Amino acid sequence: MTGSASAQARAATEKLLRLAFNAGETGFDPVQVSDLYSHTVCAHVFESLYGYDHLARPFKVKPRTAEGMPVAEDDFRTWTVRIRPGIFFAEDAAFGGKRRELTAADYAYSFKRYFDPRWKSPGYASLKEEGVLGLDALRERALKDKTPFDYDAPVEGLRVLDRHVLQFRLAESRPRFLYTLGFFPGMAREVVERYGEELSAHPVGTGPFVLGRWRRSSLIELKRNPGFREMVYEAEPNADDAEGQAILAALKGKRLPIVDRVEISIIEETQPRWLAFLNGQLDLSAVPGEFIAQAVPNGVLAPNLAKRGMRMQRNIGSDVTMTMFNMEHPLIGGLAPEKVALRRAIGLGIDLKREIQIVRRGQAVPAQAGLAPNTYGYEQHLKTENSDFDPARAQALLDLYGYRRGSDGWRRQPNGQALTLEVATQSDAISRQFDELWKKNMDALGLKTAFRIGQWPEQLKAARAGNLMIWGLGSSASSPDGQDALERGFGPGAGGSNLARFKLDAFDEVFRKMGALPDGPERLALFREANRLLLAYMPYKFNVHRIATDLSQPWLTGYKRPTFWLDQWQHLDVDMARRGAAG
Repeated sequence: MTGSASAQARAATEKLLRLAFNAGETGFDPVQVSDLYSHTVCAHVFESLYGYDHLARPFKVKPRTAEGMPVAEDDFRTWTVRIRPGIFFAEDAAFGGKRRELTAADYAYSFKRYFDPRWKSPGYASLKEEGVLGLDALRERALKDKTPFDYDAPVEGLRVLDRHVLQFRLAESRPRFLYTLGFFPGMAREVVERYGEELSAHPVGTGPFVLGRWRRSSLIELKRNPGFREMVYEAEPNADDAEGQAILAALKGKRLPIVDRVEISIIEETQPRWLAFLNGQLDLSAVPGEFIAQAVPNGVLAPNLAKRGMRMQRNIGSDVTMTMFNMEHPLIGGLAPEKVALRRAIGLGIDLKREIQIVRRGQAVPAQAGLAPNTYGYEQHLKTENSDFDPARAQALLDLYGYRRGSDGWRRQPNGQALTLEVATQSDAISRQFDELWKKNMDALGLKTAFRIGQWPEQLKAARAGNLMIWGLGSSASSPDGQDALERGFGPGAGGSNLARFKLDAFDEVFRKMGALPDGPERLALFREANRLLLAYMPYKFNVHRIATDLSQPWLTGYKRPTFWLDQWQHLDVDMARRGAAG
C-alpha cells in the first residue's frame, strides 16, 4: 500500500471530534494564558495532580497523575502528594530522543514558573495567597537584583522529597489547597528552556492529546498522544442520574482517549457556527440565543431536530458576565465619590431585563453579585441592587455629583471637560447587538459612547495591560470554591484575574481571611462582605449568569457539560459510520 493510500485508510477509520470556539485562543502555555479557550486546549494536553469525575455531580475530586489523595497535616499547612510512577511526557525534540518520565520535580518547577517575573503569569496573585513558604521571597529577590529567577534555589515550602513525592508547606491553614493541586500542570523544564518565548506554540504534556496543526484564531487540531498511558473510561454518576448512568454503560472500559483527533474551528459569528452544526459539520454546539425559539421552543427540542436524533441539555452556567471598569483610568476609575457615582449610575442605567429578553433570547438570569452558580458562597435567592434598572436614580446620581448636561445634550465631567465612555468591543454580530443596547442605555443618561473595536484576544491583552476603559466579558468558574471569582477584586491580582485593577485594603483583608477559614457561617459572612464592597465601589457591573442549551449530534456519545472543569474530549465517542450515513 502506498503512503497516500495508507493515510487515506487511516483517515477513513479514525475517530474525529469536530468542535468550534466562538473566540480565538491566545496560546498554549498554561502559566501565561488567562482565557477560557486557551485553558481548555491546555487541559487536554497537560495534566494536573488531581481532576474531577466526568459524570459525578456536583463534583468529585479524583487523582489524575497523583497516586491517591494528598496527605494534609498540621491543620492543612503541610500537604504531601505522591506522583504515580510510569507516566511519560509526549515525545519531543527537547528530550533528545529519550522517554521522559513525569516526576515530582516537574510539578515543583511548574509551580515556580507562576512566580517567575519573566512569564508575567495571571495566576501568580492567587498562588501567592496560598502562602508557600519562601517562594515569593525568591521572586522578590529576582526583581530586586534584576537577575533571572533561580529555579534551583531551595524553597522551604516546596520540597521534592524523592523522585515521586512532592511536599508543600504553607504559612497558614489552607483547607481547600486540594483545589490548587488540581489547577497547575506538570511541565518539563527542558521544553520550557528549549522553546523560550515560543513556548506557547509548543505545548508538551502528559495528557491524552498533543497539538497538531494550529492556525492562529482559525483552526486548532489535537491528535491522540501515542505515548499516553493505559487508561480506560471510568466514572461515578449519581444513582438517580439516568443520563449519566446510560453514558457510563455505553463507554465503561473504553481506552482513553476514545477519539483519535479533535478539530476546533474558530467561528466568531453565531449564524455560520449554528449552520455548521445543523449541516452536520460540528458534533456539538451551544444554541446561539437568536436561534433558541426555532431550536428549543418553550424549552423543548424542536420536532425536526428530535427527528434527526439530536439530544439537548440545558444548564445554568457556572459563570457570570460583567462590565469591567478600569479603576486606573482618569475618567472612569478611582475611589473618589464622583467616580464611584459615575460607575454606579452606569450600572443603574444598564437594562438587564432587556438584555436577557432581546439579545440573549431569555437564555440568562440576572446576576446579583459576582459569584458563579454551583460554587461555594453563591446564594441562589440573593437579591441586591446590582440587578436594578433605575434610570431615574442614575440621572439623579449624575446630577448630584456634577455630571451636568452641556448645550449639546451630553453630560460633561464635574470639571467641565468632555465626557466620552470608550467601550472595547468585538466586530461580530452578537457584539453589535450588545453595543446597540449599551448605546441606547447610555444615551438615555446623556453619556456619550465611543466603541473601540478589536479581536477578542487583543482586547484581553489590552485589558491586562490596563489600556482599556470599559469592556464587557464573561468568566467561568474553575473550581468548586467561590473565592476564585472574588480574586477579580483582589489588589495584588491587578493585570491578571483583576482586570479592573481594583485596589481596596478592606477588600484585600476580607479576601485573605476567607482563604484560611474552613467552610461555614463565618466564611460565608466574609463572602457577603466581599460582595458588598464590590457592589458599593463597582469596579465591575455584574450582568447575568448564562443558561447553556447544548445540542449534540446523534453520533456523539458521552457529552455532559462540565460544571467547572475543562477536560472532557477524551471521554467523548463518535460513531463514524453513523455520521457517514447521515451524509
